[in-house]
Amino acid sequence: MGGFFGTALKGDCVFDLFFGTDYHSHLGTRRAGMAVYGSETGFDKAIHNIENAPFRTKFTTESNTMHGTMGIGCISDYEAQPILIRSHHGTFAITTVGKINNSSELVSKIINGHTHFFEMQNGEINQTELVAAIINQKENFIEGIRYAQEIIDGSMSMLILTAKGIYAARDKEGRTPICIGKKKEGYCASFESFAYLNLGYTDYRELGAGEIAVITPEKVQTLIDPSKDMKICTFLWVYYGYPSSSYEGISVEKMRYNCGKHLALRDKEERPDIKPDIVAGIPDSGIAHAVGYANESGITYSRPFVKYTPTWPRSFMPTHQSKRNLIAKMKLIPIHDLIKDKKLLLIDDSIVRGTQLRETTEFLYESGAKEVHIRTGCPPLLFGCKYLNFSRSTSEMELITRRVITELEGREPDDEMLEKYADPESPEYKKMVDTICEKLHFTSLAYHRLDDLMDSVGIDPCKLCTYCWNGKE
Repeated sequence: MGGFFGTALKGDCVFDLFFGTDYHSHLGTRRAGMAVYGSETGFDKAIHNIENAPFRTKFTTESNTMHGTMGIGCISDYEAQPILIRSHHGTFAITTVGKINNSSELVSKIINGHTHFFEMQNGEINQTELVAAIINQKENFIEGIRYAQEIIDGSMSMLILTAKGIYAARDKEGRTPICIGKKKEGYCASFESFAYLNLGYTDYRELGAGEIAVITPEKVQTLIDPSKDMKICTFLWVYYGYPSSSYEGISVEKMRYNCGKHLALRDKEERPDIKPDIVAGIPDSGIAHAVGYANESGITYSRPFVKYTPTWPRSFMPTHQSKRNLIAKMKLIPIHDLIKDKKLLLIDDSIVRGTQLRETTEFLYESGAKEVHIRTGCPPLLFGCKYLNFSRSTSEMELITRRVITELEGREPDDEMLEKYADPESPEYKKMVDTICEKLHFTSLAYHRLDDLMDSVGIDPCKLCTYCWNGKE
């Protein structure tokens, strides 16, 4: 995953760019960068590895030495970016958010034109460099951006910094957001809508699916109109998004409250015999779900453990699963007085591999919990995301649902089989959930239903991407 921020001001933009980019730190763990342009200073760029230090620490020097009136920045889990390009379009910087599934095909096609790419350490091509190369196949930026969006299998949103302005292009299906903020000195473009609020900007508007606009200190001009269709990632609300963000006018925090409310209503109707003493959320994204559950059910909300984050990186960053598990366990500190002899109901945003939640459950039992009931803020994850993904190293067979289904069926599931397991009314679904519950040592387990999830968001279901849950695009 990753996030970006861009700003065009009448004065120096670096202060806003520095903090606006920093506000996307929850979306990436490995690389970060800033690029700026000024009429007197030209282009300047800096990229740093942020695996062992926060963005602010790594870019303190640049925040004082860079100067320009326009700039773009990003924080990423993968590619070093923004990158600076010199081409027949002139010099420009580019940063992207998305995923390219047909990169090998596209790279081969472009290499046949007698050009080259730099390989990253893992042997892959920097997808932002690939997008720039695709854009350079056309005569101008607008044609190039549209061409890139058409031939890329996956999703692609981008910011392009030029001497004339910042081109902002949202993915053609609108799977990721681009929000525009406005203040007296100019405009900004941001993945997260909250990133500019403390910098003096107010909400201006969101770009529509496939929309291309150019941003200058004076205005935001649409160059390509948005399409009427959209498939925004529903998982943005469930997990990726920061609580203070909004997408398509829907608050992340409010949506998570709604999820918790629906989970409580389902438990009241379908599992009335389960009577926990307290409700708690797995920090951080599960907390709002738990508050919504507690408010609807009347069961006390409590914090039986806290997350220690000052010196720990995100738990899924280490390459080796054993280290991920260890960090996941070490980050959560139990409060024994709130655990001992209690029946706990915990809500997490999702279950991916299941290892972290199993670790959490085990230390709660070790701390004296009588029961640990688990609820999730989304349905069972059955398909690896083709558009954003948790991690590019996560294969579908790493999903606990896929492993359990394969075990139950004696073979890897086909689409017809998965359709049955995605149906919450089917016996296959119940068997899958019961098996996961047993394997992870929960007292009980219930997932959020897809229909309740879409209702929790509150926009037209046709505009929501639900591929990771039901395989439908």
